[in-house]
Amino acid sequence: MRAVLCKAYGPPESLVVEELPDPVPGPGEAVVAVTAVGLNFFDNLIIKNMYQVKPELPFSPGSEFAGRIAALGEGVTGLKVGDRVLGNVPHGAARTHVVAKAKTLAPIPDGLSDEQAAGMIITYGTTIHALKDRAQLKPGETLAVLGAAGGVGLAAIELGKAMGARVIACASSDDKLAFCREHGADEVLNYATHDLKEGLRALTGGKGPDVIYDPVGDKLAEPALRAIAWEGRFLVIGFAGGEIPKIPLNLTLLKGCDIRGVFWGAFAQKEPEKNRQNLIQVAKWTAEGKLSLHVHGTYPLEKIAEALNVLTSRQARGKVILKP
Repeated sequence: MRAVLCKAYGPPESLVVEELPDPVPGPGEAVVAVTAVGLNFFDNLIIKNMYQVKPELPFSPGSEFAGRIAALGEGVTGLKVGDRVLGNVPHGAARTHVVAKAKTLAPIPDGLSDEQAAGMIITYGTTIHALKDRAQLKPGETLAVLGAAGGVGLAAIELGKAMGARVIACASSDDKLAFCREHGADEVLNYATHDLKEGLRALTGGKGPDVIYDPVGDKLAEPALRAIAWEGRFLVIGFAGGEIPKIPLNLTLLKGCDIRGVFWGAFAQKEPEKNRQNLIQVAKWTAEGKLSLHVHGTYPLEKIAEALNVLTSRQARGKVILKP
């Protein structure tokens, strides 16, 4: 098989593609011939040794994948060779064949492409957990989404609308915001040309958003929090902007608001049944046409550096996919 390998920590350009022996499944495992791999911002962090997951070198980046069952280990039931499945692993998906525990794999629903399936688990799984479990978003509330044209941002727009919220999409260019409107945003705000705090207040009649979804951090977090509604919920998704912000805690006192962390990976491990129900809901809304699972672009294994740089430069509109 072919695999992308991180053999020394560094930038995406340091990754290599090499031939490795074909994997053999152990008891309870399946080998999946991978057709699509969903890339995420944290893949750039893990190859630089800047992420909480620190695999031993060498390793492959990539966590979520779709493909066909190629081989089954002893004791596996409910699956057969050739089945279309999706799954995720902590790392190691950026290769032509992946070994996974069979019980963690799920069938790909009819009408869903492999590329869409590979991009569903983490972005939409993270976001439905954030909005449903952490924020308890209610119909009629206002949701502001930072970095709204990216993978998780787009998921937040679509899931927020499916949950009955009024959605304000915030991004750094007018063309990104036009894309957000196409995917359901009710209002848009360009924070490259307008003050984020004042813009959010203006779009909410001075009240502020009830929920703020922030995958960017950096210089956007504090002004967004300063605009939040009384008893609002500020969701910490990630730090794609680079810096981890230091928030003055007096803001939580003055606003009577909550800052709530969202760590989907730990949630999926600690509460697997809740996570499974969330993903079932995502699949249902997708089948109903409420979610697009939009793919920004696809790249071969050999162009993984280009694909990862699309994420770090925040050019992605939707999901970035590798095609082994």
